[in-house]
Amino acid sequence: MSVDNLIICVGRQLGSGGCEIAKMLAENFGCKFYDKELISMAAEQSGFTPKIFERHDENHGALKTFFGPMTGLLERITGNFYNSSISQEALFQIQSEAIWKAAQESSCVFVGRCADYVLRNNPRLFSVFITADNTERTEVVAQRLGCDTETARKYIERKEEERAAYYNYYTSKRWGEAQSYDLCVNSSLLGLEKTTKIIAQVINDRFNI
Repeated sequence: MSVDNLIICVGRQLGSGGCEIAKMLAENFGCKFYDKELISMAAEQSGFTPKIFERHDENHGALKTFFGPMTGLLERITGNFYNSSISQEALFQIQSEAIWKAAQESSCVFVGRCADYVLRNNPRLFSVFITADNTERTEVVAQRLGCDTETARKYIERKEEERAAYYNYYTSKRWGEAQSYDLCVNSSLLGLEKTTKIIAQVINDRFNI
């Protein structure tokens, strides 16, 4: 089913199946799917290496580490590099423009990257946050990384601290809190496919599709 001018933004906890659910929603509604594809788009539009965006990806605070002491040197050489500074805000703006452009061209499903904030004025926007039971998420991540559950648990904590800091900083909302989204769903209750169907039905009802 193809739907015109529909924007679905999916926030997710690690190991919750949020990305898989986002892909199924995109297939269900005939939308283009954007996850890490946004990194390539932003890099292409800006002329910068994708590595810069990868290090900054949903991680507020990584850019200074990436450039380190070279930041001041690059500023002096360029004179007006990103308005006289190499800032994460500039990279966020570039990525936001890529999100905005994609949303203007077709119906889309975006995973993370504050797309719900970037497109907050779009009347056809629906935002959802996917969570899951902690034990299940830890097992999923441990299998994905090929590590023990304790290592997976620490990895989840670190990455979600980064995601939360990134989202909270740029949106002035709270990552993962119900009031920040149209819908929050625990995928552990019914599994990924049934969770997707429930979200799709809510979207259908919301927009009279």
